[in-house]
Amino acid sequence: MIDPSEPLVAGALRPPETLTPARLPVPSGLGRLLVLAAVFVCAACGLVYELELVALASYLIGDSVTQASVVLSFMVFAMGIGALLAKRLRCRAAVGFGVVEAVLALVGGGSAMALYACFAWFGQSRIALVAFSLGIGVLIGAEIPLLMTLIQRVRRQDAGGAVADLFAADYVGALVGGLAFPFLLLPCLGQLTGALVTGAVNLLAGAALVLWLFGRDLTTRARWALVGLNALVLALLLAGIALAGPFEQAARRAVYGAQARVAEQTGVQEVVLTGGPGAPHGVGAGSGRGRKGSGRPLELFLDGRLKVSSENEQVYHQALVGPAMAGGPHTRVLVLGGGDGLAVRELLRYRTVRSVTVVEIDPEVVRLARTDPGLSALNRHAFADPRVRAVTGDAFDWLRRQGRSSGRRPAPYDVIVSDLPDPGITASTKLYSQEFYGLTARMLADGGRLVVHAGPPRARASTFWTVLATLRSVGLDTLPYRVPGRRPDFSGGPDRAVAPVPGPDGAGGSAALPSDGAGCWGFVLAGRRPPRLAVAPDAPSTLVPLSALRAGRLPEPHRSGPPSTLMHPRYAQ
Repeated sequence: MIDPSEPLVAGALRPPETLTPARLPVPSGLGRLLVLAAVFVCAACGLVYELELVALASYLIGDSVTQASVVLSFMVFAMGIGALLAKRLRCRAAVGFGVVEAVLALVGGGSAMALYACFAWFGQSRIALVAFSLGIGVLIGAEIPLLMTLIQRVRRQDAGGAVADLFAADYVGALVGGLAFPFLLLPCLGQLTGALVTGAVNLLAGAALVLWLFGRDLTTRARWALVGLNALVLALLLAGIALAGPFEQAARRAVYGAQARVAEQTGVQEVVLTGGPGAPHGVGAGSGRGRKGSGRPLELFLDGRLKVSSENEQVYHQALVGPAMAGGPHTRVLVLGGGDGLAVRELLRYRTVRSVTVVEIDPEVVRLARTDPGLSALNRHAFADPRVRAVTGDAFDWLRRQGRSSGRRPAPYDVIVSDLPDPGITASTKLYSQEFYGLTARMLADGGRLVVHAGPPRARASTFWTVLATLRSVGLDTLPYRVPGRRPDFSGGPDRAVAPVPGPDGAGGSAALPSDGAGCWGFVLAGRRPPRLAVAPDAPSTLVPLSALRAGRLPEPHRSGPPSTLMHPRYAQ
């Protein structure tokens, strides 16, 4: 891996430091290995910073494809700028590298905390995301030219061999960093502490290389300046690690408006419950819609997006379930998503329902729906009903497996309820694809109905009508409709509203549809036969009467757009 040394070419013009062999405390061969080890560590830390930005931006802003593109493009561009700027530091490569690594450790290590702070207290983090991508990219880009100079000072070799050695160590380090982030740092330390620990490791590697291996070439003033800078950065990183817990709690209070009584990072997502039984009294008081003993309505957030508000979730779930239960038998029902148990609660109110299968990807959501006092009371202990069976798994994969093992067509369902995350969220686009609906249609009985939550029909009209076009593309007849809610205003970009449904007199309850359709939940009812809005014979009393559903029926376009597929997703947040 290490090529033999190459004599200097007489008369070549180079920066003074590149002409002077380094005075190392170890043999040159070992010194060269130590430089490559530092390259390995710095590359691993650099990739962790990059992945941290992508992951946190996807969580805070959504649309992971766009966020990854923004981070990668700006960072790679900035790396080129950093490489050019590093040319001015090559005359003092050791000092320059020490300063670059100290600043990179501080900026990269604190990036997650800074992004979360912008999101929590200022409501957006896009500008900070671009700024950190540029800053980290410039610093990472400056590393290779400086390390190239340092490794040549240890022992000269041809430029091609030196570049090969550096890039080999760099790429292997990137592999380790890329694997360590999802399998070690994220599950064990979390996003905030993981980034800070990575910064500390980055700092120590750079300090050891410069202050120990090249320390004899530093002036006394430069050495003490680097010691002071590294000590300051290390102190800040350690303080960040110590305060990560309280900071996260304060940021969570700023985001959710009250101290969350349940907050956990599962293997799938962050799950937060606020309000309901056990919530602090006085917070949100006066709404009049929380349960007895609660200071505010119960709210469930998944990855920062509001999914359930006890103020108006009944309207949403009754509008989702009711039309699908009419128009035919509904003995066997399949729920895709819906781990909160609220759609299941509505299904169990129909007397002829005999079996409900729930396919939920996150078992912790189902566990909370079973055991949390507030959520289980809200869903009326739906998962304790013997007719209900909960299955843990990705809905797409679960549908693909049905009937494969036995080779026979799986038992069909009379009703399928798709209560999945909003189609504008990138991770959910496959659950609104042509392939997904083809698998779903295979599970429908001849007269079966499928209902899909398709997002707000006015605020995200393109997304809504793409859902309809995709359902049509698999041979299903469709009927779009909407019910009134409220325009989303939560900074995390929720796909459901949190306000009570206004009645004719301003009170809660069913109401006439807003004339412009703003702030409405949108649904698409589909089936092998043309569906219609009706009421099932065994339908219970509901907050959404048939007149409101029919008033919310949407005229279908004469020509639908192209469907969304796995290879060509057409949803955008």
